[in-house]
Amino acid sequence: MPVATPVTLVIIDDNPSSLELLSSALAQEGLDILVAKDAGAGLDLVYDRRPQIVLTDLIMPGMDGMEVLERVIEFDPVTEVILMTAHYTIESAVEAIRKGASDYLNKPLPIAMLRKRIGSVVQEARRRQKSIDLADELLAGCEFEGIVGNSPVMWDLSSRIRRIAPHYRVALVTGPTGSGKNLVARAIHRLSAVALDRFVVLDCSAAGDSVFDELTGLLEQADGGTLFLDEIGFMPISTQALLLRALQTPATSNVRVIASTQRDLQAAIAEKQFREDLYYRLAMVEVTLPRLVERAEDLPLLERSFVTRFAKQYGKTIRGLTPRAQIMLARHTWPGNVRELENAIGHACMMVVGETIDVRDLPEYLWDGKSEGEEGDAAEPALPPPGVLEGQERRLIVKALETTGGNQSKAARLLRIGRDALRYKVKKYHL
Repeated sequence: MPVATPVTLVIIDDNPSSLELLSSALAQEGLDILVAKDAGAGLDLVYDRRPQIVLTDLIMPGMDGMEVLERVIEFDPVTEVILMTAHYTIESAVEAIRKGASDYLNKPLPIAMLRKRIGSVVQEARRRQKSIDLADELLAGCEFEGIVGNSPVMWDLSSRIRRIAPHYRVALVTGPTGSGKNLVARAIHRLSAVALDRFVVLDCSAAGDSVFDELTGLLEQADGGTLFLDEIGFMPISTQALLLRALQTPATSNVRVIASTQRDLQAAIAEKQFREDLYYRLAMVEVTLPRLVERAEDLPLLERSFVTRFAKQYGKTIRGLTPRAQIMLARHTWPGNVRELENAIGHACMMVVGETIDVRDLPEYLWDGKSEGEEGDAAEPALPPPGVLEGQERRLIVKALETTGGNQSKAARLLRIGRDALRYKVKKYHL
């Protein structure tokens, strides 16, 4: 049976007797206790050891406990910070909780109560780690050829890709910018009976009058494989006839062709900006990708996938996002779709100092709920359509219950909520 990873507690107090009493009274299996006689030394321990719990006195020479709280929360917002003081006031308690303290205790401390409080935090830290592990397991089962998703629309997409891949000669992949058209094209290529090392790309938006000669060379490279015509909708109409001519040459007989576009080609045909004969040449089978807001229940999986990838890329240990950072991402409408989310998580992974991404690690344009480059009132954050968040929550609960075989205690831990909260939601959604 694997040994649980120890939880670390840092105690900061300028009174040596208090340090000795607390470290002795709180000692328990699986808990590493570190002590510091002043705020500076305590913060050094926090930065070096990244504890899950910090217990600090409020009144100390130099830096006080309130500033310690602020610096710890800034470093890692998930850290449980408990303040203790012999000078308790309602005002200071409210200020501490507002700044992120988990608790605010009056000295002399009731040791039995404190042991129970620390014990519950230790258990919560272990549950959090288990839920991260379970999330990783869930993610592994929700990735298809590099495409992450567990929503019904993505199930349909993966099923369609599987059916198309063995048989297509020409396919058209459509969808909004940043939705993953390139990933889908590569998935179709990998699942088809072609030479996997021959995936040749033509950027159609940059193709000029020499496209016929360029295509002749690319078709030779793609012989036995796939030619990917990226963003075919932006090819100038003057060169579309040359493309159509090239696609009708004998050189294409052993090449499969996939085209992609974010444009509405039917509308472009009506506006005389796209050739109808070229459209029907390419659209033997069509795969359409949804906007991210239409698959909002996939957001947590995508976040986890990007955090894992960028943490490895940057050589960092990043556990995930704080609940308030997740809420901020859920409120955004993602006009740039999955690519915009990928860029936002990549930015956050680069900026984060501790192990948990918080609001201020995300790109600034997300802080007020506006899209990048969008004008508007910061007091009116961008919200998803009505029912999206409720639908996302219901699907997550259903998935958690399925994963745990209906065990509500385990499902609650997986979802990182209390068992009573889960029972309420099960009743609310008639599950």
